[in-house]
Amino acid sequence: MRFYLISDNSDAMNGLRLAGIEGAVARSEADVRAALARIAAQRDIGMILVTEKIAAAYTDALDPVMADAGGPLLVTVPSTGGSAAGKDRITRYIREAIGIKV
Repeated sequence: MRFYLISDNSDAMNGLRLAGIEGAVARSEADVRAALARIAAQRDIGMILVTEKIAAAYTDALDPVMADAGGPLLVTVPSTGGSAAGKDRITRYIREAIGIKV
């Protein structure tokens, strides 16, 4: 099983290439669709890593991949600059714990 990265940043792509992960930098929906076509032609790819910015911007192109139970697993990874999910983590924990908005 191999990994494949679809990133919005060439620095992230180059860093993961050093770890042996192939991929593509996507600047448009056409780039994302071209990368997905390359992945479909390679049956040994088991996991597709997609940065948060790509996942948020191109859901129409990625939704069929997520729905395909027989295809590779699609995993969203943080974009450069950190995870969007972690920006409000402490406030969210307080809100969930005591039930008030801080």
